[in-house]
Amino acid sequence: MNNIKVAMSAFPSKICFYGCGNMGSAMLRGWVAAGVSPDTFHVVDPVAENLPAGVAVSRSTQDVTQQFDIVLLGIKPQLLASLAPQIAPLLAPDALVISILAGTTTQTLSEAFPTARIVRLMPNLAAAIGKSPLGVFAPKDTALSKADMAAWLAPLGAVIWIDDEAYMDAVTALAGSGPAFIYRVIDALTKGGEAAGLPHAVAAQLAIKMTEGAAMLAATSPETPETLAARVTSPGGTTAAGLAVLDADNALDNLMTQTLRAARDRGAALAKGDVK
Repeated sequence: MNNIKVAMSAFPSKICFYGCGNMGSAMLRGWVAAGVSPDTFHVVDPVAENLPAGVAVSRSTQDVTQQFDIVLLGIKPQLLASLAPQIAPLLAPDALVISILAGTTTQTLSEAFPTARIVRLMPNLAAAIGKSPLGVFAPKDTALSKADMAAWLAPLGAVIWIDDEAYMDAVTALAGSGPAFIYRVIDALTKGGEAAGLPHAVAAQLAIKMTEGAAMLAATSPETPETLAARVTSPGGTTAAGLAVLDADNALDNLMTQTLRAARDRGAALAKGDVK
């Protein structure tokens, strides 16, 4: 649950979301849950629905009569080139453009919006409950207060500054796409529990609660995940038998490496329009 409240005096008076799909709406819910007034936000999206009550919605830029100091881009990366002319009129002079577009570099964004300041951000859906990692990259020549940016984003999760933009595709793969991989692991644990003889409902509940507890312990413990795993493992015991399967030929490590590499490479391809 999101327990961080925003000091309203430090939060921007208005933020425009251009495109507001699952990720954008998760960010909106996280901010509103932290006490940011819904009328702080203006969404421009032809199909967005189920947004927090009180958030202004326009179906096209032609319906918007004002400019914004901050515009958050939540569109598909391959649509940037075609939509940039529609977005540009929304930008006030020296506006800050915050992009959550996978694979889309600050150079590409600056070419689309030459008078804007550019920041790249990669959250995930846990922003809705204040538990998202938030990978943030800003070019060195961007006039930006990191302290202000961190304060705005804090209700959504943990702000992690990225000092080299070359890392952002990997950040997207791990932090942005990662929850889907964990959900698949939870589902696989549930199926494994069923195969071991548990009723589906019991296996599902155990898998979710076990994952929740393990993640919370890893987040709060000074010990590494490797050390925590060793603490659970007795020589010749049940955990050791299971780990022997995961560790055989580095099966789990190899699987995760291939998974994240595929996600990273896909993000770069999407931004280039190099997709089938």
